[in-house]
Amino acid sequence: MTDYALLAEQVRSLAEEDAGWIALLANTTALVMDALPDLNWAGFYLARDATDGSSELVVGPFQGRLACARIPFGRGVCGRAAATGETIVVPDVHAFPGHIACDSMSVAEIVVPSHLDGHVVAVLDVDSPVLGRFSSADRDGLERLVSVLEDVAQRSVLG
Repeated sequence: MTDYALLAEQVRSLAEEDAGWIALLANTTALVMDALPDLNWAGFYLARDATDGSSELVVGPFQGRLACARIPFGRGVCGRAAATGETIVVPDVHAFPGHIACDSMSVAEIVVPSHLDGHVVAVLDVDSPVLGRFSSADRDGLERLVSVLEDVAQRSVLG
């Protein structure tokens, strides 16, 4: 079982050492890939305004195979989580309406949005080649991890 409390403290320690946002997201991705078994992709998509005025996610730091470069808000699991601001756990991505198949090996997914000032600024996307891989403990633990990132972002923007 993954020790999410320890994982969150490791992220907090990294942030205290250097709160640079991209570096912190990259190191958080490495920690997630190392700590959680049965993953084939973990990383962040960063929220941006698209050229047409809509919102989109742009791939950020990640570990795994090639990723989709841009995902419109509302599209796929990541886009839906960004649009709703809520965590989404998908036991079988092939049963998720509108799923975007960036990696055919991924069959289960969890996406946790990160907020700043009431807006989604990024999503943590974690994929697995194992059906039903993500539990409520994974959801709670990854939400706790993202909460640490939100605290760091808040301090760096306001501090």
